[in-house]
Amino acid sequence: MTPDQAVADIQSNQRVFIGSGAAEPVSLVNALTARAPGLRNVNILHILTLGDAPYVAPQYAASFRHTAFFIGSNVREAVQQGRAEFMPIFLGEIPALFEERLTPDFALVQLSPPDKHGWCTVGVSADVVMGALRHARHIVAEINPRMPRTWGNTIIHVSRLHAMVEVSRELPELHPDPIDEASTAIGRHVAGLIDDGDCLQLGIGTIPNAVLHALRDHTHLGVHTEMLSDGIVDLVERGVIDCSRKNYHPDKAICSFAMGTRRLYDFVDDNPFIEFYGNEFVNDPVNISRNDRMVAVNSAIQVDLTGQVNSDSVGSRPYSGIGGQVDFIRGAARSRGGKPIIALPSTAKGGSISRIVPTLMPGAGVVTSRGDVHFVVTEHGVADLYAKSTRERAKTLIRIAHPKFREELEKGAQQLGLASIS
Repeated sequence: MTPDQAVADIQSNQRVFIGSGAAEPVSLVNALTARAPGLRNVNILHILTLGDAPYVAPQYAASFRHTAFFIGSNVREAVQQGRAEFMPIFLGEIPALFEERLTPDFALVQLSPPDKHGWCTVGVSADVVMGALRHARHIVAEINPRMPRTWGNTIIHVSRLHAMVEVSRELPELHPDPIDEASTAIGRHVAGLIDDGDCLQLGIGTIPNAVLHALRDHTHLGVHTEMLSDGIVDLVERGVIDCSRKNYHPDKAICSFAMGTRRLYDFVDDNPFIEFYGNEFVNDPVNISRNDRMVAVNSAIQVDLTGQVNSDSVGSRPYSGIGGQVDFIRGAARSRGGKPIIALPSTAKGGSISRIVPTLMPGAGVVTSRGDVHFVVTEHGVADLYAKSTRERAKTLIRIAHPKFREELEKGAQQLGLASIS
């Protein structure tokens, strides 16, 4: 049927889940938004999407109540202005919400075409989508031949679909930014902590790309990660990543979603080496820790001198979300030979402010606690904070701060009682 017909049964005061990342069902989203004048208080749920999120426009505030589990650039302004809401939650816990607390009345998703047995796959986004599909009362799907057919726990039968819309549309692409000098240095420092045969989790952005670039001469690396990127494809094709030494899911790269260029989407299409699973599995710290020598690399907005990590807000203004950082930091910490790493540039705003700070900005949230943090990396080096006192932590972190802020940080440490007054 048409997109308009497919969303016609959605009513006011219902809950609607929208598929994630590059698998957002754009035609269904646009058709639902077009119905705004006749709808009130429809609760829209999703994590990061690559679409335009038209439903958060100010004129639709009475029609749609938006809840973001993770804040992307397309909804950030709406969340910060109060037209949309942010729910702080670990990514691995979101699928259970759809059963226990936030059961969707409708799930709007994009799927690969059914095979001869009637089975579609969720393609490049299993993440929280599989949880939503298990529990949604009605499933409305775009069927797109450009959506890769993926392995793992990704299938859904056409008999479960309330409505289908045929589309033929390229998936949105996420092109990596150029790797700058600071990120290159951070990548080298992180790569120095990674040994041949380690298992990797890397996120999104310039620093993860720089780390992958710096690993080109490593061997037999494994993957257990949320996001699969083009940089991982480079290392697979180079023979660096083969997952041959993984003790958990050996010979398989495990992920929950892929987001990148068409090259990445073609790489995962019908590729048994790559297996996609929901975040309730991929992000379970117990499952993560089953990988020996698990190395988790995550980013931050600020780190204070005791090791507290803020990665989801700029002061009191919500910026992104908790995501899977804590899941993987804790899983890597419990892994045999694992290494949890927080990597960030030493400065922000063109070098005018330090990201290593005496205390976090007022209102900033602590995503990763000081007790969880082991390694912190900037372009100026590596700080190993594990089993160190707060004074030792402050001293170690100041060493990897930008040189022009170190004296100021020393004074801040003294005022906080984290350094001796000379």
